[in-house]
Amino acid sequence: MRKTILITGASAGLGAGMAREFAARGRHLALCARNTDALEGLRAELSAQYPEIRISLRALDVCDYDQVFEVFNAFREEFGTLDRIIVNAGIGFGAQIGTGHFSTNLRTATTNFTAALAQCEAAMAIFRAQNAGHLVAMSSVSAVRGFKGPAATYAATKAGLANLAEGIRLDCLDTPIKVSTILPGYILTAINADLKNAPFRVDVETGCRALVKTIEREPASAFVPGWPWGLVARLMRWLPLGLLARMG
Repeated sequence: MRKTILITGASAGLGAGMAREFAARGRHLALCARNTDALEGLRAELSAQYPEIRISLRALDVCDYDQVFEVFNAFREEFGTLDRIIVNAGIGFGAQIGTGHFSTNLRTATTNFTAALAQCEAAMAIFRAQNAGHLVAMSSVSAVRGFKGPAATYAATKAGLANLAEGIRLDCLDTPIKVSTILPGYILTAINADLKNAPFRVDVETGCRALVKTIEREPASAFVPGWPWGLVARLMRWLPLGLLARMG
């Protein structure tokens, strides 16, 4: 059993939702995010419900790459070992390419890919030293194909993260270290709350319950919820661009 779990971006959305699900399963939690007030509120909530688990909090801006390594290593020293690290922190801002909003897309690219790379580097250094661990990369069903308009950069970063995780998985073949790429469909969080076209979207509780159930299986990769997103992803790979544009 993976007893101690580190989650980045844990102050809200999928990060907080997964923390609640893992707490209900009796896991110790290392939670980090920029919003420490929200983290404190989450710890108070979970400690009241599950007093037997340990919950440690640290402030982390994942775009401060030195801080990523410092925080991950501090959690490891505190708990003695980290059994699973979930690279979850990310943002969904974006603008259509070429419309004068490069800074917005750069922020998304930096947060969702370069900062994810830093988290993977820090996590894998710990797992290599331990010769054990489970790295979870939170990608997206949007990684399957390009998305149009404001989602173009977001989808590209999630495809990059999925490929990065697969490369790490290749490095870890025949070792005790496991690597999972999780590709959620639409789960209702602040990132997609304003989307008019969000097919098969589920509430955050349902989505996070499915996420944690899938992560516990430690698959190489998985779409979540499996139905209908496993099938939808297969269809997306073959859709002509005209039909794909209607889904964006």
